[in-house]
Amino acid sequence: MEAEKADYAIARTSRLLGVSTSGFYAWRKRQVEGPGPRARARRELDAKVRKVHRESDEVYGPPRVAAQLEREGTVVNEKTVAGSMRRQGLEGVSPRRFRPVTTIPGVPTHHIPDLVNRKWDQGRINAVWITDITYLHTWEGFVYVCAIRDGHSRRVLGWAMDERQATDLVERALRMAHTLRQMLPSDVVLHADRGSQFTSAQMHQVAVELHVRQSRGRTGVCRDNAMSESFWSTLKAEFYDRRVWQTRSRPGVRLARWIEVVYNRRRLHTALGMVPPVEFKQALQQENNNQEARTQAA
Repeated sequence: MEAEKADYAIARTSRLLGVSTSGFYAWRKRQVEGPGPRARARRELDAKVRKVHRESDEVYGPPRVAAQLEREGTVVNEKTVAGSMRRQGLEGVSPRRFRPVTTIPGVPTHHIPDLVNRKWDQGRINAVWITDITYLHTWEGFVYVCAIRDGHSRRVLGWAMDERQATDLVERALRMAHTLRQMLPSDVVLHADRGSQFTSAQMHQVAVELHVRQSRGRTGVCRDNAMSESFWSTLKAEFYDRRVWQTRSRPGVRLARWIEVVYNRRRLHTALGMVPPVEFKQALQQENNNQEARTQAA
């Protein structure tokens, strides 16, 4: 209509095309004045949502995108964020269900009770540490990963990789966690499943040396170590499954970055009120310092 307005009357072309003349003039006005306030606001929100999604390595869904936007000063509900992501064709990454096959039963050399009873979060850090082993498949074969996390802050404290899932793998991860936390209470609990890597005499000696109390779940009850299974599900969905691993050595450096930079310091955790584990721990430390200052002042 705009192109033919010099030769044909607007009213006539409107009638022939089955549209209203008022609609044509409204369209012309928008072309001159640009998008309205609502359209501009939507474009600005789309840009912010796209930026947060990209910076999350394209793994965040609407809840975490909305939480990160709020941390950056833009308060918007999840449904609005979900609509923005649909408009832009953006999707989060959802963990896939999987069955771990890394628990190798062994003959216990000492009694290890269940000191946790599925209460991994005891309300303070260094109360319960959770550990487990999973596998990553490469073109050269399997590589095994052991991780140790704090049940309260959810932070990965120690981790190790190896071609074999032996007790040495667990020992290296535990010593790394112990070095990171240094001053530990005498009652810190290390909870695992009944795999031989965690119940061996070697592991018992290491636990005694580091003053760590061992705990283990029941046989065949995956819920007794559900927190570790949740972490493996996140690791595989947001890190491992999105790449092709040609050699056993390739995952090492990238996994270290994902754990220390992404998971511990950047990824928002729902159980922590949408803050990363390191930030959560720092907030706890600051609150403790403030409490001590108030006690001394009183």
